[in-house]
Amino acid sequence: MTKLRDKTHIVLYTLLAAFLALIVFEWGMNFSGFTGGGVLAGKVNGTPVEYRNYEQVYDSLVDNFRRTSPQAEISDELERELRQRAWNLLVDQILLEDALQSFSIHVADAEVLAAVESDSPPMIIRQNFINPETGEIDRDRFEQARMDPANSDIWLQIEEIIRRELMVQKLQRVLGTTVKVTSEELDALYDRQFASYSATFLTLPFSAAGPDSLFAVSDKELNEYYESNRELFRQEPTRSLDYVSFPALPTGRDSVAVRMELEGLAAEFAASDDDSSFVSLQSDRGDTFNKRYTRADFSPAAAAAVFDSASLSDGALIGPVADRNVYRLLKIRKSGTDGAVVRASHILLGFPAGDAAARNDAEERAASIMNELKNGKSFDLLAREFSDDPGSAPHGGDLGWFAKGAMVPDFEKAAFGAAPGRVVGPVATQFGLHIIKVTGRDNRFIDCSEVVRSIRPSSNTLESVRRTAAEFQIEAVDKGFQKALGASALKVSSTGPFTKNGMIPGIGFNNQITRFAFDASKGDVSDVVATDDGFVVLQVTERNDSGYRSLDETVRDQITRLLRDRKKGVALDAMLSAGLASSKQNLEALSRSLAGSKLVKASDIRRNAESAYDPSLLEALSGMKPSSVSLPVETRSGRALIALESKSYPDGMDPDEARRRLRPLVERAKTEQVIEDYFNALRREATIEDMRRL
Repeated sequence: MTKLRDKTHIVLYTLLAAFLALIVFEWGMNFSGFTGGGVLAGKVNGTPVEYRNYEQVYDSLVDNFRRTSPQAEISDELERELRQRAWNLLVDQILLEDALQSFSIHVADAEVLAAVESDSPPMIIRQNFINPETGEIDRDRFEQARMDPANSDIWLQIEEIIRRELMVQKLQRVLGTTVKVTSEELDALYDRQFASYSATFLTLPFSAAGPDSLFAVSDKELNEYYESNRELFRQEPTRSLDYVSFPALPTGRDSVAVRMELEGLAAEFAASDDDSSFVSLQSDRGDTFNKRYTRADFSPAAAAAVFDSASLSDGALIGPVADRNVYRLLKIRKSGTDGAVVRASHILLGFPAGDAAARNDAEERAASIMNELKNGKSFDLLAREFSDDPGSAPHGGDLGWFAKGAMVPDFEKAAFGAAPGRVVGPVATQFGLHIIKVTGRDNRFIDCSEVVRSIRPSSNTLESVRRTAAEFQIEAVDKGFQKALGASALKVSSTGPFTKNGMIPGIGFNNQITRFAFDASKGDVSDVVATDDGFVVLQVTERNDSGYRSLDETVRDQITRLLRDRKKGVALDAMLSAGLASSKQNLEALSRSLAGSKLVKASDIRRNAESAYDPSLLEALSGMKPSSVSLPVETRSGRALIALESKSYPDGMDPDEARRRLRPLVERAKTEQVIEDYFNALRREATIEDMRRL
């Protein structure tokens, strides 16, 4: 918000406008025309929401976005997100008003005055009348603004904002009166914050119970689960589409045309004595003047074309250089050496966080791959075969050039610490285990300005693709989607279900497609629709307005896996319980007798958000006593047993004092949860009619 100026009445107008945009809608301030007779965007529990109010909120959100991101474009996806946020703010405003009325919450004028004059005044006062030197409210300037007759009307509206803030605080206190903190909750948080465990885990995956065929799930079981748990499948109305894509890709002629455009600019760019203006006028990107680049700022092929060029020198012009989907024409100001960049390839062996068995499996696979590399096997081939990174695996694991800060710390340390040609690892990160091969190192940079031109399909290319799509659309309307395909190489894709405000799978956000999908009948064929990648023709294949996801193949597979794993879990429970008895609770002996089991010993185990252990194992640990063995524990991948060896706390810690300090944290968290649950319940139970057209 703006700093206070001498013209205090102007300041208050600024404050009011900012808070109307950012706070009023969230706090539920009434609008003068809120229940008038205009065109409706919808209704909430019978209260009408006028379209003009909805557009006002949306426009405020757009203005705020443009202020914070002046260079960014508002795409279909962002527009949809902002419109949905505007709608949600209006819905929440009405629900908040209902809640305030249901609890008979009011704030008198005297309470507003007391809040303004208190040592901790309302937010609008704190944020705009603080003396930056003292951190205290500048009461003189505040009173000058408040008492100025020119501000009287504005001040009445600001008082209403303050009144709303105080009403919300009262509602929070009312809802918070139900919160009680138990000693068990304090003990649990105390353990979570400070306890350290040493334990042995025996994990047994679902596969150890036997093949899927031994744990069949009947249609009756599947249907009973679906009907008994229908609320798990609640959703907004959905549509499903089939579609045929007609990509508009640049042709070789389009690429040559862009390159020739830049070649035609080369002499003028070289002679220019105002590179800033030249780049601003000629480049498709607005941030290409006076830049410092390393190889990490180019694709590997483009980096080679620039940094290995025989003409690389101060004042030289290099290019046009093809770099992914652009051509770059660079005017070199100077070159030199600085911090290093490296090029590396990797083989990623992923595993779910906290899954000890999966991690052990990944470690065994890593050891096997390292052995093959030592025996001369190609890193490129092994990456293509074994890497779990879908982006780099098809390219032999190549990650290109990168600078420090581009990768997670452990990966970066290993890559920058190795010489070119060396293989290091496996290195553990949150993504899994990495086997890394450093393939290059360079410490050169260039300072330059550049003209960048995107390689886009020309108008002739676009028109040619559009005509092809139009021909198919006419055939699809006349003969049907499948018959229109005929013997062509065109393929039909399916979106699967999507909601009115959701992304369209396979396509993205597209308002025109969404309008067609929700307005058309089943079987209707769309016009040719332009997308970011070309054109599509679509057909509505499914309309679901029931409020629940249908029992389609995806849901059936999901339920089948769940019920099958439950049955396998019961079998694993029996195996582990019997094994505990026969092994006299010796996990090492039991592990040797159970095929597929893994034994992991660990110390300094802590219950924090970054823990690599399955949350269910950590939860079970907290309820155990040292020198005890748990019953079978359900995990994400099967079952586990735990032998807790020790449990300790930091030396010198006073447990009672620690619990006393933790109590306010628990109270605050529970209060926030109560409030969140209350408003989630209001939203679920509300009758909301969304009449907007996207």
